[in-house]
Amino acid sequence: MSGLDGEPALLYRMRVMHARHQPFAHRFEYRIWTLLLDIDRIGELDARSRLFAADRRGIVSFRSRDHGARDGSPLRPWVEGALARAGLAECAARIRLLAMPRILGYVFNPISIYFCDREDGTPGAVLYEVKNTFGDQHAYIAPLAGAAPWRHAAEKVMHVSPFIDMQCRYGFTLSRPADRFAMAIDQCDGEGAALLTATMAGRGVPMTDRALAAALAALPFVTAKTIAAIHWEALRLWRKGARFHSRPAPPEPPVTVAA
Repeated sequence: MSGLDGEPALLYRMRVMHARHQPFAHRFEYRIWTLLLDIDRIGELDARSRLFAADRRGIVSFRSRDHGARDGSPLRPWVEGALARAGLAECAARIRLLAMPRILGYVFNPISIYFCDREDGTPGAVLYEVKNTFGDQHAYIAPLAGAAPWRHAAEKVMHVSPFIDMQCRYGFTLSRPADRFAMAIDQCDGEGAALLTATMAGRGVPMTDRALAAALAALPFVTAKTIAAIHWEALRLWRKGARFHSRPAPPEPPVTVAA
């Protein structure tokens, strides 16, 4: 267990990489920073910080309506409900959310990750909250057993990239968030051929105003940069001749249990 495990929030500086494998190669990398928040201590973080705000305006802010039910309601009941429906109700003792915050009021998180621990502190489940640029959201939930890194898989059920069709399967590889964190998503087609690999890795420090100020100085518009990078790379793929796939209706129910 890391010495950072008891912190109410960590700040991670990450490097994100996407590599497309077929029908042609396409690769890019960019830097981001993100927060790991204990969802039961967000109010505490707001009270002690001059830069971070919870459910109100701020230079760096967290809004409940950006996650979960997306109606501004508390996140804990939504996560607890998803865990219970997956038979993982005992994994809701501590819930931490890895996500980019709003910067000057704007955010887009392609993926947010809830780490759910049992009463004894052992990892019990993970919930991946995936969003696309069309406003849709879907979550994939998986139990965690044994030591990290953990691996699990799920059928793709929500349209994400307009240049990859729906006949795909995700493979997730995940580490426990500590002073270092890493994850990878491998996307394969219906026959098992590799289509896309996406990775995210970086180092974490306690989230203090000093750490926030340093992150803002290095990447002041990180959330706007993320959405801009998504559209820029989509344009590059289109110019290379990537096939366009129309967006289907969002899936129901909103959570899929992974293997």
